[in-house]
Amino acid sequence: MAFVEVVRPVENIAVVTLNRPERMNAMAFDVMVPFREQLVELGYDNSLRAVIITGAGRGFCSGADQEFAGIPPRIDGVTKPTIGLRTMEILDEVILTMRRMHQPVIAAINGAAIGGGLCLAAACDIRVAAPDAYFRAAGINNGLTASELGLSFLLPRLIGQGRAAEMMLTGRDVDAEEALRLGLITQIADDVVSAAITIGQRIAGFSQPGIEITKRTLWHSMEASSLEGHMHAEGIGQLYMRILTENFEEATRARKEGRDPVFTDFKP
Repeated sequence: MAFVEVVRPVENIAVVTLNRPERMNAMAFDVMVPFREQLVELGYDNSLRAVIITGAGRGFCSGADQEFAGIPPRIDGVTKPTIGLRTMEILDEVILTMRRMHQPVIAAINGAAIGGGLCLAAACDIRVAAPDAYFRAAGINNGLTASELGLSFLLPRLIGQGRAAEMMLTGRDVDAEEALRLGLITQIADDVVSAAITIGQRIAGFSQPGIEITKRTLWHSMEASSLEGHMHAEGIGQLYMRILTENFEEATRARKEGRDPVFTDFKP
């Protein structure tokens, strides 16, 4: 059985499913290694305009496998401390790969997003959750830290420092309704994959480089040290699109003609 499945239910959209439902899609190496490999491959598929991540069964992802995580690849001849470092590197690269993808990544959170699963959700660009989904920064519950896989960077930027601190320091469950109020998710849907596909199809109707630049500048804003510096990065992106494409002129024509624009991302 493949622990990671990829389907293309509609044009321009890929759905990646973590497929280990009996373990609530825990982050074992035989799941995470092929998961990252698939993301890298999809990121360079120029026919795709959005990538959706979801889980099989009743969980989105339950974080670290507490029974047996498997053996990390390429550790021959190294000691346990180095194995630990390599292990974290493998998991960190999953999060970083999601950020580097050319396409927006949409989390279709079908159930529990616990520990590393919360990190996966937070690393996505957009999050949709099922009514019975819930979120937990579970590291603290396990006698470890709740800060892992970028969560202490990502979560405060999504819901604010104080709310992130309360969530991470108490290890309590946050249900879908509260997650919506906090801004952790953007909507609640009974069929999260269908809802995510709808979002992806809307994205697919816009300019491809326009979407890519917007994703990049959104992530850049999370690290920007000043408004002025970030506005410069934004302005370069806007000028790039105005100078190198006729998209703006097409949008203007389409509004006058009462039709949807067709963006070619091209200027003769």
